[in-house]
Amino acid sequence: MNSREYLRIGQIVRAHGVHGAVKLIPTTDVIERFRGLSEAYLEERGEYRPVALSGVRLLNDAVVLQIAGVETCEAAERLRGKYLCVDRAHAVQLPPDTYFIADLIGCETFDTEGAAFGRITDVLQPGANDVYEIENGRLMVPALKRVLSLVDIENRRIVFDAGVLREVGLFED
Repeated sequence: MNSREYLRIGQIVRAHGVHGAVKLIPTTDVIERFRGLSEAYLEERGEYRPVALSGVRLLNDAVVLQIAGVETCEAAERLRGKYLCVDRAHAVQLPPDTYFIADLIGCETFDTEGAAFGRITDVLQPGANDVYEIENGRLMVPALKRVLSLVDIENRRIVFDAGVLREVGLFED
């Protein structure tokens, strides 16, 4: 399976306690998705290993959980920096016109006049709106409905309204 078949839902930041629990920072907007989660995948060096989960507790800004087979603080510390993922079958359902960041990254971008800008290399989340970073900052575009003419995840293509893009896009000089 390739990495596009999995979605990161949290990053392990440290051990929690002495019995091998880990604390992770969610990388999902839906922290409630951890309630009742009993299976996930641990991403390690590009591989996805299935793991069983238990003892999930939601904190204000983090999640504490137990990963089967991780029974000591030292074993939990070795997981620091690794990502917990789910496969597409267990992803949360998104509302219409909402996309997973993993699906946006790598999409080719164009405007309605046919100009090509390159691939989305990152999606920044500074506050009110996400910002699409194209070709490592060559172009920054706020993800506003009025600028998005077409988002075609299946064909990896995004088209911006040319007039609105000239107004809101930040082009590298």
